[in-house]
Amino acid sequence: MKRGNGEGTVFKRKDGRWESALAYTDEAGDRQRRRFYGRTRAEVRSKLDEALRRLHDGDPVKDATVTVAAWVEGWIHGALAASNRKVSTRENYATLARTHLVPAPFGLIRLDRLKPNDVESLLVAKRNAGKSASTQRTIHSVLRACLETAVRDGLLRRNPAALVDRPSPQVTEALYYTGADVELLLAAAKDDRLFALIVFLLGTGVRRGEALGMRWADVDYQEADKAIAGVRSTLTRAAGQLALSEPKTDKSRRSVPLPRQVVDELRLHHARQAAERLRAGSAWRDLGLVFPNEVGGFWEPRGVARRFAVLAHSAGLRGSMHTLRHTTATTLLVAGTSMRVVQELLGHSSFAITADVYAHVSAGQERDAATRLETAFGW
Repeated sequence: MKRGNGEGTVFKRKDGRWESALAYTDEAGDRQRRRFYGRTRAEVRSKLDEALRRLHDGDPVKDATVTVAAWVEGWIHGALAASNRKVSTRENYATLARTHLVPAPFGLIRLDRLKPNDVESLLVAKRNAGKSASTQRTIHSVLRACLETAVRDGLLRRNPAALVDRPSPQVTEALYYTGADVELLLAAAKDDRLFALIVFLLGTGVRRGEALGMRWADVDYQEADKAIAGVRSTLTRAAGQLALSEPKTDKSRRSVPLPRQVVDELRLHHARQAAERLRAGSAWRDLGLVFPNEVGGFWEPRGVARRFAVLAHSAGLRGSMHTLRHTTATTLLVAGTSMRVVQELLGHSSFAITADVYAHVSAGQERDAATRLETAFGW
């Protein structure tokens, strides 16, 4: 950016305050003029020097005076809507932004007055309100992305949220079922339509949405000892409608080997589904899903979750369908499967996620390793 002649003059006004004007040409080639006021010459000089530094660095001379709430709404309809994030992610971000960033007092702060301390105060308020560590982390991520767009568009010199540490994840021991628990659960679900899905989830560790979005074309069980299921999509809700979308992360797109018990159950399930199709007749929706509803369409995930909760309760167990995933991982780790292999099977985006969630299991394995050393050395 170019600066004009005579810029930077500091003078005292008739009302006793000090003033300075800065003339410059912006990146669009338009002539601009900014005025700075203060009670002393030094105060005005400081503001002017800061503006000159910004010009030199290619930053906006002055941050925007729009409120956080107004900017967030614009971001939701603009940058967020135009991003390549999944539809469900965009909807989740928009909901979080409107719920936690738009309301007062945070939403009333002007962008040019937003400080890292304001961001920290927001996160503390959410923590005191009982919001989980996961929710706090997502709020921080959404705010950071929103303000990064303001920096990109020249409305902010720097991103206050980027200067605040993201809340630490809450590490809790994952609830899982023991072998005896699994027997109780399967006995309770034996005659239920959910049985095949439960067996599949226990035998693969895939997520509920990944299983509900799986097609028969993704499953190969012709040779039982080489049977695999490919995770190629996941069932999600977007714009109030159920639809198949890309898996959660790149790592989530994977092939999972199938235990023989799962293969046997899938064969029985496929036969039962063929009978269901005949009963449904013309009402059947041929989507090719492994786990559809009674007429071949998408099986409502929330309905599946509620149905599972009833079965678990009847078996005297706590937990949700996600507990099945934890059960698979914990069982594998206890049996000596490496953490890296479990990460690949679960489709976690990083080794750290697997290690954090199942730290209690790895700690037990480390103790076992020490015991083995003692035995080997005769100690």
